[in-house]
Amino acid sequence: MVEATISVYNTITTELLPTPAKSHYTFNLRDLSKVFQGMLMGNLNQVKGLPVLLRLWYHECCRVFEDRLVNDEDRNWFQEMVISKIDTFGVQKAEVINQSPVLYGDFLNPNTDVKLYEEIVDHAKMTRIVEEFLEDYNQVNTAQMKLVLFMDALKHVTRISRIIRQPLGNALLLGVGGSGRQSLTRLASHMADYDCFQIELSKNYGIQEWRDDVKNVLLKAGLDNKQMVFLFSDTQIKSESFLEDINNVLNSGDVPNIYEFEELDRIYHNIKPLVLDAGLQPTKANLFSAYTKRVRSNIHMVICMSPIGEVFRSRLRQFPSLVTCCTIDWFSEWPDDALRSVAMTFFKELPELDDNQLDGLVEMGVKIHQSVAAKSLQYKAELSRHNYVTPTSYLELLGLFSKLLKLKTDEISTARKRTKTGLDKLLSTGEEVAKLQAELEKMQPELEQAQIETEQTMEQIQKDSVVANETKAEVQKEENEATKKAEETQEIADSAQKDLDEALPALDAAVASLKSLNKNDVVEVRALQRPPQGVKLVIEAVCIMKEIKPKKVAGEKVGTKVDDYWDVGKNMLQEPAKFLQSLFDYDKDNIPDAVIQKIQPYIDNEEFTPDAIQKVSKACKSICQWVRAMHKYHFVSKAVAPKRAALAEAKISLEKTMKALNAAKTRLKEVEEGIAALQARYEECVAKKQDLADKCELCSARLERAEKLIGGLADEKIRWGEAVKTFDAMLFNVVGDIMIAAGAVAYLGTFTGEYRSDLVSSWQRNMSDIKVPHTESATLVSTMGDPVKIRSWQICGLPKDTLSVENGVVVHYSRRWPLFIDPQGQANKWIKSMEKDKGLDVMKLTDKDFLRSLENAVRFGKPCLLENVSEELDPALEPILLKQTFKQAGSTVIKLGDSVIPYHDDFKFYITTKLPNPHYTPEVSTKVSLVNFTLSPSGLEDQLLGIVVAEERPDLEEAKNQLIVSNAKMKQELKGIEDEILFRLSNSEGNPVDDVELIRALEASKLKSQEIQAKVQVAEQTERDIDQTRSKYIPVAVRTQILFFCTTDLANIDPMYQYSLEWFINIFLGSIHNAEKSEDLEERITNINNYFTFSLYSNVCRSLFEQHKLLFSFLLCVRILMNENKINMSEWRFLISGGTSTPKKLPNPASDWLTDRAWSEILMVAALDKFATFAEEFADHKEGFKKIFDSVDPHREPLPAHWNEDLDSFQKMLILKCLRVDKVTNAMQDYVSEYLGQQFIEPQTADLAVAFKESGPKAPLIFILSTGTDPADDLYKFADKMKFSKKLTSISLGQGQGPIAENMMKEAMDRGRWVFFQNCHLSPSWMPTLERLIEQIDADRVHRDFRLWLTSMPSPKFPVPILQNGSKLTLEPPRGVKANLLKSFTAFTDDFLNGNKMGKDFKYLLFSLCIFHGVTLERRKFGALGFNIPYEFTDGDLRICISQLNMFLNEYQDIPTKVLKYTAGHINYGGRVTDDWDRRCIMNILEDFYHRKVLSAEFAFSESGVYHQMDAEETDHKHYMNYIR
Repeated sequence: MVEATISVYNTITTELLPTPAKSHYTFNLRDLSKVFQGMLMGNLNQVKGLPVLLRLWYHECCRVFEDRLVNDEDRNWFQEMVISKIDTFGVQKAEVINQSPVLYGDFLNPNTDVKLYEEIVDHAKMTRIVEEFLEDYNQVNTAQMKLVLFMDALKHVTRISRIIRQPLGNALLLGVGGSGRQSLTRLASHMADYDCFQIELSKNYGIQEWRDDVKNVLLKAGLDNKQMVFLFSDTQIKSESFLEDINNVLNSGDVPNIYEFEELDRIYHNIKPLVLDAGLQPTKANLFSAYTKRVRSNIHMVICMSPIGEVFRSRLRQFPSLVTCCTIDWFSEWPDDALRSVAMTFFKELPELDDNQLDGLVEMGVKIHQSVAAKSLQYKAELSRHNYVTPTSYLELLGLFSKLLKLKTDEISTARKRTKTGLDKLLSTGEEVAKLQAELEKMQPELEQAQIETEQTMEQIQKDSVVANETKAEVQKEENEATKKAEETQEIADSAQKDLDEALPALDAAVASLKSLNKNDVVEVRALQRPPQGVKLVIEAVCIMKEIKPKKVAGEKVGTKVDDYWDVGKNMLQEPAKFLQSLFDYDKDNIPDAVIQKIQPYIDNEEFTPDAIQKVSKACKSICQWVRAMHKYHFVSKAVAPKRAALAEAKISLEKTMKALNAAKTRLKEVEEGIAALQARYEECVAKKQDLADKCELCSARLERAEKLIGGLADEKIRWGEAVKTFDAMLFNVVGDIMIAAGAVAYLGTFTGEYRSDLVSSWQRNMSDIKVPHTESATLVSTMGDPVKIRSWQICGLPKDTLSVENGVVVHYSRRWPLFIDPQGQANKWIKSMEKDKGLDVMKLTDKDFLRSLENAVRFGKPCLLENVSEELDPALEPILLKQTFKQAGSTVIKLGDSVIPYHDDFKFYITTKLPNPHYTPEVSTKVSLVNFTLSPSGLEDQLLGIVVAEERPDLEEAKNQLIVSNAKMKQELKGIEDEILFRLSNSEGNPVDDVELIRALEASKLKSQEIQAKVQVAEQTERDIDQTRSKYIPVAVRTQILFFCTTDLANIDPMYQYSLEWFINIFLGSIHNAEKSEDLEERITNINNYFTFSLYSNVCRSLFEQHKLLFSFLLCVRILMNENKINMSEWRFLISGGTSTPKKLPNPASDWLTDRAWSEILMVAALDKFATFAEEFADHKEGFKKIFDSVDPHREPLPAHWNEDLDSFQKMLILKCLRVDKVTNAMQDYVSEYLGQQFIEPQTADLAVAFKESGPKAPLIFILSTGTDPADDLYKFADKMKFSKKLTSISLGQGQGPIAENMMKEAMDRGRWVFFQNCHLSPSWMPTLERLIEQIDADRVHRDFRLWLTSMPSPKFPVPILQNGSKLTLEPPRGVKANLLKSFTAFTDDFLNGNKMGKDFKYLLFSLCIFHGVTLERRKFGALGFNIPYEFTDGDLRICISQLNMFLNEYQDIPTKVLKYTAGHINYGGRVTDDWDRRCIMNILEDFYHRKVLSAEFAFSESGVYHQMDAEETDHKHYMNYIR
């Protein structure tokens, strides 16, 4: 077993060698030990027999070696190699590898304390258990993980689980972003019940925060003895020192100098028992060693890295522990079964899908994903643009499909239901009309009969009313009499009552007083043996009132008898209750007069008053009151008696009268009831008549409304009928259409238009093959585009081309925030215009408070635009990009940086980059929706047409813009009206013809609709007329668009050739203003095109190196002619890349002078239609072709025979390419001169004054350097000329110069100075700061004299926005003697030419010296024929020679030829020369130019006489310049 493992290891280390794509294919002896470490985890009781042991060994070998392999080819090789080793044990492969895949794990029995590492035989059980773990994880964590656990994911989970269960088990997970590395690690950690820690980045997260996090994890693992998983991703690397610390932890379990003294003391204290138990001395070294050992055992680093790019390879080289101390697991792209499994899981949850649609849609999802992956490779190969297709992209596709399907299905279903309801009600209204007409005919006779019955009833009522009125009069009379008698009777009663009222209060008071007495009070009186006089008086008075006879007793006088009432009174009081009741019941109305007479003396007695009696007895006082009240009542009652009698008589009379009255009323009631019955009958007849009349009227009104409804919506009825059919078809096809739309949103944003259409076409074909229902030629815009919304976007500045409209729809429906690739700023302008009213926040990553601004935007739901990002995004943005929101106290919140803030649903986030071709890693690509907003030709053409028409015909353009807005508004209103009609129809209850409001609203809406439609027709006709006039300017827009893309293509040649659309449009506007005016439109268009073409050429050439100027002019020429269909594309491809096929193999007819390569080109050119017979006819005209071959100017020689007339200039170039490829550039010059003009091949020198005029405080001037050039002297001279020499400060950038330069620039901005930053290419790290400084220049606050001058060699690190918006000038030695002369003389002035005392001779020698300089420079291009060693002669050499010439001629009386030759030949130019023969050569050349013979106007420098002296006396600077040109 050991030998087999060593054999596997040796084979792998020799066969699988590291390459740039497989830089992690490095193996060491630790890998060998990991195999046995893994085998030792197995359970001894279960490893029974050799096959089982070999299976475990096979599994461990696969985990250690195979899991890092990157492709199937390597994995298949490894499998064959391991199986060959198994065969050596004499065991069959099937016995060892009994299933695929072979998996081991320790998580199948989650509830046991001892977890056994065992083979996983039942994969279904494993899936179920892991899903339970996942569900448990989601219950205990706020951040939910929605994972589909297909077999590939489960394999990775088992691998991660195996690694982290081992001591020193660390993992390096390699795969693109979104492949599930972090999610599966969290799940595996949860399954092992380990703490999983991951750092949280914020804007200010730095080295200190990182070290604090690492230290906390180490302390948990070491002191708390916790098993920790430290999950770290390469997207979190803010500093490479992070990886250095991880490297240390992997190696030793420690980071140097990370612990404070207090923490070390705590470590020593806690670890001391452990060291003592191990029998070691508790020295600090032993204590810390035991601590780090425990840390390494408990901590498990899981590092997730992307294997793409040089960064990964360099990190593996710098930090070798990433490979040597980690077990590597390579995450390949998802296999087909994984893609299908995930899609099926997603689609099964969608209620909108039928089961029979699932298989087709799953297959379609897989095909879309794989087709985009394949197209991305083509995209990279053809356009050098990167696009990564990751599992996250696929999940985005499925998520978008779910979202868009529900959205679209609901939208179509709602629209269909509403339209169908409206249509049904229209149809039912038509049926209702016939019913209404029948009802109206039936009701007419009934209405007439009801009229007759009503009239008859009315007559009878009138007769009965006469009788009733007579009876009523009699009753009224009797009633009046009865009322009178009743009033009289009442008067009598009132009078009697009035008299009674006098006595009644006293009576009531007496009764009340009696009631207040109780039994004891009476008993108390009776008990008196010798009653006081007052008591006696009371008892006597009561006895008299009750007619109780007194007892005769002896009086005071002898023999006399007096009445004694005391004894009889006592008897009367014997029963107190009865006594008191007798007083209450006393018949006060019939008191005998005799009793009154007897009681009168008592009444008159002053002692018989209640007050007097009260003094002797309370009870007697009440009885006294009663007696006196009875006495008084008697007299009142006696006075009232006659009145009572009269009252009784009156009542009898009144009763008789009332009887008579009641009888009369009964008669009247009978009469009135009869009348009421008639009245009811009459009202019934009237109601019946009215009901019938109302029904007739309603029926007529309903008929009228129905006709209005049917007539008014006749057009809609047809349209709605067709719409319902369309909706039905859309519902049937919606799954396929939405799949295409979701694919476009998820994948196509980063592609250009051609690639998008290719992919969509292939998806449509796949759908037809798989039989997925879909609309023919369904696209993203046709499926999800809302015309009203798109029109509103276009009004806000979205270009009208298809690509831009698709981009708008992608942004609108994408679930991720968009990142616009926006080199021309189109998306930036659109977003700013669209979101302006919502308070858009614009920020940059370089802003100091950008996170605070972003936090406010999230909190308050404002849109936010992050501008000018580079290829890396700030990690602090991750929560926003991933929308990591969660619920807290019922509110949606998000953790941004260190703070948790409320997340507003209205928040929107847009990101733009000006990089034309950025390379975003998969980690970035999966977090955003990349949208390629690079200008398309049609979109730019439309914009340019608007610009030229606005300048030439502002009235037209203004009218056009107003019409666009008004048309959009009116069409929106029309749609709103139709929606309202449908809404009212579908929501009206009952019959629509009964809804008067509905009919009225429909009528008003229809009128408004017709009015708007008429206006729309007029407006559209006006728009067509305007467009027809505008279309005459299309040639200008087309030409300008062609030229723009010529300039943008230059960036492919050199990274410094960057031009913004804004800069381009400014030149275009200037050309429109400066081009010659003309009344003839065609002539005017020609003038604009010609002027602009040359203006652009001049401006661009100023920033091009010499070697690229002809290329640019030729490109301009060819693109213009291509647009006019004057160049065949096959011929163009032949010119730039050569032929690819040979129609006929023919022998070389002129092998003596024609090379085989040239003949091969001739055979291949015959594949072009125009040259079909050229190879065959070549032999017939070989003398003519030999003449061309031998000619000095072969490009100007005529072709033999008919070929000279048959071929145009471009096609003749192809012949030249075959015969004399060295002269093709000369032919190109002639070609450009022929079609564009001579000025397009003449050198355009860089003029500082012109560049300065075009610059501004915000637009820097950039010198693009070539080797040996330095613009400093030219700039200092120009500054002196502009009187800025004392206001110019300069600095050469380099290490540590950035802060100084920044302060210098800020001071210059305030004081209006010039700043000169040299060698920007030497300070690439400071360039982002320079970009930020320039971006932050406020045009309103900066001093208008401020200028920024920069120099740089070509560098891809130079900020693109600075290049695009600045004025660029290239500095290099001109190409050609003529160009060198022109450059030299451009720097001179008449004052300088005439300033020497030997004026004429000075001019001759100066001109001669300049030609010598040009010749010397030009010799270099001939290589060793020019000079043995290439020398970098510069303009400085010429300047010092001119200075010396001027000085010597001023100082010497005669021309010091010898001195001039020596200083120039041996010192200035010769100082660079190291080869003796080259020095001799240069001195000989100089002899021809520093010689007295050149001091003549007739002297010629060349045999042709083209280069000759000019009469120095008559020639000024202008004449020199004209001659040179």
